[in-house]
Amino acid sequence: MVNDFVLALDQLDQLPASAGLRQRSYQLLDARAGEAVLDVGCGTGLAVAELAALGVAAAGLDPDPDMIEVAGDRYPKSEFRLGSAESLPYADGSLRGYRADKVLHALPDPAAAVAEAARVLAPGGRIVLLGQDWEGIAVDSDDPVLTRRVMAALSEGIPQPLAARRYRNLLLDTGFRDVAVEGHLAVFTDIDVMMHLLRRTSNDPEGPSWLAGQRDRAKRDRFFGMAPILIASGTR
Repeated sequence: MVNDFVLALDQLDQLPASAGLRQRSYQLLDARAGEAVLDVGCGTGLAVAELAALGVAAAGLDPDPDMIEVAGDRYPKSEFRLGSAESLPYADGSLRGYRADKVLHALPDPAAAVAEAARVLAPGGRIVLLGQDWEGIAVDSDDPVLTRRVMAALSEGIPQPLAARRYRNLLLDTGFRDVAVEGHLAVFTDIDVMMHLLRRTSNDPEGPSWLAGQRDRAKRDRFFGMAPILIASGTR
């Protein structure tokens, strides 16, 4: 299961659009050489390694020990710690940057995580949040009515599927200033890249047959999917 998830992350990370989003998040962090930045929900550690290559004192944190092990094996010179977004193992005001990519939707209380980010950031420190709006994910189909119903199953089991559209208000309510939000559209013509998401359509009774139809489309090079990605930033 872990290997499948790591493979899905790797496929997504290798997309040119994903690389562009990561680079944009680093720009918004505006971290200078040597400044301490934390990547929360660091996964396989790619963002930490890329930030370190820019001269930033980057560290990664993840609640999954398997992900921490993978990240440590891949990037042994970087710092990775086990921990949760709601209880960061860092002192008040000790960080200059905080980044969380595809994290807040997986938490029962995103506001608590943003409050914790505010606690560990020094005055003037930057926060950057990235994530997809789960109800905005769409796939082309010959049966749009069924597709709308099947796609609704994507959100089942996600604690906060609408967290991304709340980023701006979460930051403002926590006292961040200079809050800004950008919208990006991720386009997928390779079904394999979206499979980690589309497997959730099996929560619908007709999900498996719908997915089989999409696989057939992919064999004929007719698969098309898209997902809105939001990037929010602010200053402590």
